[in-house]
Amino acid sequence: MFTGIIQSLGEVVSNTVTRTGSRLGIALSALDPARIQLGDSIAVNGTCLTLTELEKNTGYFDVSAETLGRCLIGDWKAGQAVNLELSLTLESRLGGHLVFGHVDGVGKLVERREESEFSTMRFEVDQATIGRLVAEKGSIAIDGVSLTTNAVVDHGSTTGFEVMLVPHTLENTTFGTLREGMRVHLEVDQVARYIHRLWESRQP
Repeated sequence: MFTGIIQSLGEVVSNTVTRTGSRLGIALSALDPARIQLGDSIAVNGTCLTLTELEKNTGYFDVSAETLGRCLIGDWKAGQAVNLELSLTLESRLGGHLVFGHVDGVGKLVERREESEFSTMRFEVDQATIGRLVAEKGSIAIDGVSLTTNAVVDHGSTTGFEVMLVPHTLENTTFGTLREGMRVHLEVDQVARYIHRLWESRQP
């Protein structure tokens, strides 16, 4: 379990994709080495992955075909920056919201507006699968970053929602280099997910 408060940026070192999954190498040098050990769960751009090998500053993760089918990891190339967060402990501060690292789907940045040192970003998602679970002033994790939605509008089969990024987030996450047309991982709030499931089960 995570908070959506990014602890550092990492970099893709290697990504060997096969029919059954992927072997992903990430430079973890910015994370505290004293807090990392084999078997740890680490959120990489919002995807919860298990550390299976550690070679100097590079961590290796085995990514299943199921995970590849729901996220963008299969497209990652060496040199790509990624957001990193270690899993919660009982002593951790919950500064964002509860994030599970279970990617619900992919969205696309369709507009980025600079307003002084802030950035307002509008994303577009499929309305039937993710859009119906996004609410104004609700929480959402985008590439593992805990954010609040400022506006939500449905457009037929798609849903658009906006978030505002403060300077600290822009400087310390991949959002600083995110451009229109780029895709991101999305995880909706857990409460919305369960309410939706309960509502579906009531339908005749």
